[in-house]
Amino acid sequence: MASKRKNMILLSEMVKTDFKLRYQGSVLGYLWAVLRPLLMFAILYVVFAKILRFGGDVPHYPVYLLVGTVLWNFFTECTGMGIHAIEGRGDLIRKLSFPKYIVVVSATSTAVINMLINMVVVTVFALINGVTPSLTWLLVIPLLIELYLLALGISLLLGAIDVKFRDIGSIWEVLMQAMFYAVPIIYPISMVLETSALAAKILLLNPIAQVIQDVRYCLITTETTTSWELLGVKLGLVPIILCVILFILAVWYFRRKAPYFAEEV
Repeated sequence: MASKRKNMILLSEMVKTDFKLRYQGSVLGYLWAVLRPLLMFAILYVVFAKILRFGGDVPHYPVYLLVGTVLWNFFTECTGMGIHAIEGRGDLIRKLSFPKYIVVVSATSTAVINMLINMVVVTVFALINGVTPSLTWLLVIPLLIELYLLALGISLLLGAIDVKFRDIGSIWEVLMQAMFYAVPIIYPISMVLETSALAAKILLLNPIAQVIQDVRYCLITTETTTSWELLGVKLGLVPIILCVILFILAVWYFRRKAPYFAEEV
């Protein structure tokens, strides 16, 4: 019991330290937690909504785009920080004996804090844009948990591999740049459906796409195409099952490699 309390205190202190260091020295400080996704949203909105005329048939498209941007930023930030967490805390790991997963959880918690702040901004923006509040908004919470478990699982798995093979982080960054266009963030899934129903179904098997579409459905408009609607109940469970399997495998692999981290970092 005492060791669990000690671990929780260590985790809490590391989360506070990581969050403070993230914005230390910047003029705007913690405001960057909100400004970064808003600036990205503004650029995407001008280019794709105003110039290329995307989303004309999507209700509340600005909110639709903002939700996708915020959730994508959270996923990339969470995995980016989590994968390098063990490597970055090498000195601490060599000096102290504690559960190594704390390092990854603390690193990803900064992204969680930023995401929660951004979801408040999304909610305010949605209300200003005329979105009607409903009880389905509460369903966003388990969806965000699902996305975090996916990001944490990837962080644990690739973070453990990154300790020995330092190219993993760079490879992941390239994959994320490619995946940005394979997830319906900018474009509505209805555009893909018009071209190929099969392609749309394959896209929605991706847990990231599934979460983004489900959040849009619960928060913005029921006209959003979800994996449940397009794939049916059985196939609609596939993204969630993939998240669970990946997380379990990641925890198993991380625990197996953790005793050797001090020697390899």
